Amino acid sequence: MVHPPISRWVGIALLLVIATVFGGNHIAARVAFDHGSNVTTAVAFRSTGTALIVLALLLFNGISLSVPGGTLARSVLIGLLIAIQSYCLYSAVAVIPVALALLVFQTFPMLLALTSWIAGSERPTRRVLLAMPVALIGLALALDVWGKSGDIAGRWAEVGAGVLWALGASVSFALALYLMTRWLGSMDGRLRSFLSMCVVAVVTLAGGTLANAFALPVDQTGWIALVLLTIFYAIAITSVFVLLPRLGAVNNAAVLNFEPIAVLGLAWMILGQAVALLQVVGAFIVVGAIAWMGSGKR
Repeated sequence: MVHPPISRWVGIALLLVIATVFGGNHIAARVAFDHGSNVTTAVAFRSTGTALIVLALLLFNGISLSVPGGTLARSVLIGLLIAIQSYCLYSAVAVIPVALALLVFQTFPMLLALTSWIAGSERPTRRVLLAMPVALIGLALALDVWGKSGDIAGRWAEVGAGVLWALGASVSFALALYLMTRWLGSMDGRLRSFLSMCVVAVVTLAGGTLANAFALPVDQTGWIALVLLTIFYAIAITSVFVLLPRLGAVNNAAVLNFEPIAVLGLAWMILGQAVALLQVVGAFIVVGAIAWMGSGKR
């Protein structure tokens, strides 16, 4: 059955809600970490839960799960990159304010453009080249890289580890998207995500078991947060799959970049993580530049 496309403004509203739910997943992760859980446990819960939900979606829609051998091997490699991205991003969320971690991670569209250019696939457009330095300036403001009294070294000691984790997540995700587009472009998006989540789940469960690296929450709040981060992510990613064919002209990537802005508010209300006004301005510059970069003609 073919559904009519959703109107532009309804689509934008739905994607803003989805972006906020994505952000809620990271807020819940930070709460879980503060109540005894750790990154390995969170990644294992999220990937396993999401894989099961997407599997149910695939079976409900009668989509075949068969994948040729060569394509399966490539899917595993992409899944490993997604596993690295998941671990790195949650590690960043664990040590620096959630909104700042997501802002650094949001550099992945720029890194994807550069990766494609270096690989000889596609040269960045003028819009992309103009947006990159603007986004980097905004990121510098958001991270408050100069710190108090111009103490750059002190500020880096405070946030450097988290920034590096988030940057690692951005690099690995950009590479995964590039390879996914190049190798698996014709595969159903739900099947691609199912395979990726399966790889993340298997790698995390196996590695965590061998290294005895799991840490369960120590109280009810931690358990609720662990369950919620899985539910939020699964709902958000599944909603994107279901709504994507019906969103018509809405520029999905640009609207979903609202996530760090949503997290600024959520982190302030739930975690008490406040940032200075200049950092908020920087956050809007980053998101605006990336949204503008992604809204150009393809």
